Amino acid sequence: MRDLKHFFNPKSVAVIGASKTPGKVGNTILRNIMESHYKGEVYPINPGESEILGLECKKSILEVPGVDLAVVCVPAALVPRIAEECGKAGVKNLIVISAGFKEIGKEGAELEKRLVELSRQYSMNMLGPNCLGMIDTHTPLNASFAAQMPLEGEIAFISQSGAFGTAILDWSIVNNVGFSKFISLGNKADLDEIDFIEEAASDPNTKVILCYLESITQGKRFLEIVGAATRKKPVLILKSGTSEAGVRAASSHTGALAGNDRAYDAAFQQTGVLRVKTAQELFDLALAFTTQPLPRGRRVALVTNAGGPGIVATDAVERVGLEMARFAPETVKELREKLPAESNVYNPVDVIGDARPERYELALNAVLRDPNVDAALVIVTPQAQTNPPGVADVILKIQKELPEKPLLISMIGGKLTSGGVEKLSKAGVPCFVFPERAVDAIAGMVSYSEMQREPLDRVPFDFAVDREKVRDIFASVRADKRNILLGTETAQVARAYGINAAPSGLAKSPDEAVEIAENIGYPVVLKIASPKILHKTDVGGVKLRLDTPEKVKNGFIEIVENVEQHMQDASVYGVEVQHMMPPGRELIIGMVRDVQFGP
Repeated sequence: MRDLKHFFNPKSVAVIGASKTPGKVGNTILRNIMESHYKGEVYPINPGESEILGLECKKSILEVPGVDLAVVCVPAALVPRIAEECGKAGVKNLIVISAGFKEIGKEGAELEKRLVELSRQYSMNMLGPNCLGMIDTHTPLNASFAAQMPLEGEIAFISQSGAFGTAILDWSIVNNVGFSKFISLGNKADLDEIDFIEEAASDPNTKVILCYLESITQGKRFLEIVGAATRKKPVLILKSGTSEAGVRAASSHTGALAGNDRAYDAAFQQTGVLRVKTAQELFDLALAFTTQPLPRGRRVALVTNAGGPGIVATDAVERVGLEMARFAPETVKELREKLPAESNVYNPVDVIGDARPERYELALNAVLRDPNVDAALVIVTPQAQTNPPGVADVILKIQKELPEKPLLISMIGGKLTSGGVEKLSKAGVPCFVFPERAVDAIAGMVSYSEMQREPLDRVPFDFAVDREKVRDIFASVRADKRNILLGTETAQVARAYGINAAPSGLAKSPDEAVEIAENIGYPVVLKIASPKILHKTDVGGVKLRLDTPEKVKNGFIEIVENVEQHMQDASVYGVEVQHMMPPGRELIIGMVRDVQFGP
């Protein structure tokens, strides 16, 4: 694991390329560091200035040895020299804001290669280049050129797009969403999403890890490290570049190789990552994970003051594979006694349109105490008697009294529900305009909860392999100018890897076929052996359930005659004689060697 303690919580920070000019990146970064209430030492570095923003300006990083973090914002051509000076000055962490590296082509790629070499030569952690920077709200430190400091919170957000990141930060202020960390990856020439996911998984200030990614370049390392991280905390990834046009856009944006989207699906599923399709879904889930307990099952209860939205939510529950909870008899009895006669006391519970906060409280108390309920969704529509702020108060009270089960809210409307939405938002409780979004969030939480309960142990793949045997078989096939193995050769390779295969042999004559059949035992199967005939039954090249020498002889002759009739040009190596196995389940395994994740 990379040591990033002084990356996020440095005792001193230098801004190399600091500027007096408002609006310049070097000025914005220095101002952000100072205005974030960072408590460590700050050193502006610019050989042409003596003072910037009231701080003494140094000519070179060499004048302040031992700085924990250096933020570099000079032209790309100067960056390698600056990086070398940082290394000589004992800097251990670099953020390279500068653009003009591999994202612009060959010349930039050479610069980036040199930058990486220097970082490794001097054992420096490097973020970037071509990035927005980094923010840690708990240090606090804003070492970025983002327009504002996000609210303090428990979401770590890792983004391969700086602009997308700044837009999300702006959105988060309005919607009262807090972050623990924000990291703009840029070209991720050194530090990448894997390093930051691993660090965030151990960060006590982080509850959930979000990523916007265009590529993953260290697939095997991702599988190992992120698979361990998801056991500690939810990891949600919005992976772009799923379309052909998106792949091209990702390549031109950060020089990223987007890769096979199906491979990403498989890798995310294998590691326990929750893959989301939209930015909205990413943050819906993030809010649910940071504010709600994990559900213990998939049984959902709905409480609503309107029938239509209740039906919509019920459909959504079934669509995502959750279950509508079946209440215990005691719950049904309590609801029937305390709710109006017109109310539906089965799931979904309809408290009807004139419901005041007190009626919601009665229904929610009964539903959340039911042992058959794992999660609940409250739906509020703005009818004449509805009091959304009052319902919000009831929800907050019940969440404190019954904190073991997730409780999500959908206040459908706008102006009339805004008071209730505002109360819930300020308290950090996720409130959705439409119930389908809330149901999707519950489904994501259920998926993660179920993954957490799965055993971590994996089947070991260490076993003895006769590699020489396999090499000899492949060499023989290549010498024969073939790229397809015969059935008998395939069986030999399988056995060399410790995989059982049906006993078999290759016969060149009817008598040899009988001899092999006698050795492996009846009944047997005969199959034509030819690299040009893959679909053997199409040419009459298979005979099943042969249980006597006569049937084997006749079968051999018949197969050869059938092939000569249908495919005169096919090169025939003989007839494979295989023991007829008992009926079972057929399994076909396909494998792809992905550029990022391997086989």
